[in-house]
Amino acid sequence: MGRTIASIFFLLMGLNSCKEEPKKEVVSLQAIVSPAGPNSSLPHLFSNSNITLLSWMETVGDSLTILKYSKLKGDTWETPHEIIDGNDWFVNWADFPAIAENKGNLLSHVLKKSSEGTYSYDVKLNVLPKGESQWRTNLALHSDNTPTEHGFVTLLPYKSDSFFVTWLDGRNTEEKIGEERGAMTIRAVEVSPTGDISSEMELDSRTCDCCQTTATITKKGPVVIYRDRSEDEIRDIYIVRHVAGEWTEPKAIHNDNWKINGCPVNGPKATAMDNTLAIAWFTAANENPKVNVIFSADGGKFFDTPISVSEMNAMGRVDIALLDHDTAIISYMESKKDSAQIKAVKVKRSGEVSKAIKITDLDASRKTGFPQMELVNDKVYFAWTDVDNGHSTIHTAYVPKQAF
Repeated sequence: MGRTIASIFFLLMGLNSCKEEPKKEVVSLQAIVSPAGPNSSLPHLFSNSNITLLSWMETVGDSLTILKYSKLKGDTWETPHEIIDGNDWFVNWADFPAIAENKGNLLSHVLKKSSEGTYSYDVKLNVLPKGESQWRTNLALHSDNTPTEHGFVTLLPYKSDSFFVTWLDGRNTEEKIGEERGAMTIRAVEVSPTGDISSEMELDSRTCDCCQTTATITKKGPVVIYRDRSEDEIRDIYIVRHVAGEWTEPKAIHNDNWKINGCPVNGPKATAMDNTLAIAWFTAANENPKVNVIFSADGGKFFDTPISVSEMNAMGRVDIALLDHDTAIISYMESKKDSAQIKAVKVKRSGEVSKAIKITDLDASRKTGFPQMELVNDKVYFAWTDVDNGHSTIHTAYVPKQAF
């Protein structure tokens, strides 16, 4: 009896001592060797059920820029391939090239200078049709031939083997004698695997000038989300939807009422699963910078109440992925003294927000660009630009989705 009591006593003492030990932080981030070389920047991640791709730019010397890409195999990036190079491109920290795949067909783009003007450039498409080994490059997306801005492109696989493309178009901003300068617009087209353009449409005649566009395909059709610009300089996030063969009128996803005289260069990101639509965006309305996420169960016709995921020194530069119809992961940047951090959280449609996971510390300057995030099976992959002593390098890593 005495021995049994003593055993229980020492067992309880052991349990108590275990409880008193400090918990060790589990590091979930797993680095992957990046395929990008020195002087690399402007990463773009793309993933669908068939393939995961990373595209980026590398600079050589003073003027030559190369667009490259790599495929993910397991947790390893394959040997990179060059798409195109040029010394007459418009290279910008916020307006970066993208890549997409559909049934073995690849589509990418670059921005090519169209005149001596600083902000005068065109979107040029590059296609690699299935079964071909040579990219077809420098194909025109738009045919207005105005020496104005065209950029902030979103590329998506669409229909059987084509692509849906949307972009900001400055054709109406060209200065003409005796005429008032027009506004930036947003347009969309369908692109065939060989680069043929069809179904071009202006979606909104007045938008913010230089915030990234985003788009996704719901069960009802494509939706395009972007930062609008009212006559009173309210720059909130708007949506247009392609329903039953027609585009809807632009509509705010939420009235932040952010009045700002200049473009914040901080666009939204959207993703969809069937008719569940989730959108993340940055706003600084009422001088309160924060990152919000909003859900819709009907493809964007109606939206729930926004959920705030970051109100502590939020910088925006968001990305988003859906785990299921009620759960999303949002990545974003926050400032921290003289630097910044990439963070990610899991958000439930009910409003529950998980503790943020820090992905990495990085420079807070524009040179770090916009971090990328993609959900691939049971892992969430990240790509970002690291800047050290003026030199930029792309890093890649993943976090198991169960870590959120």
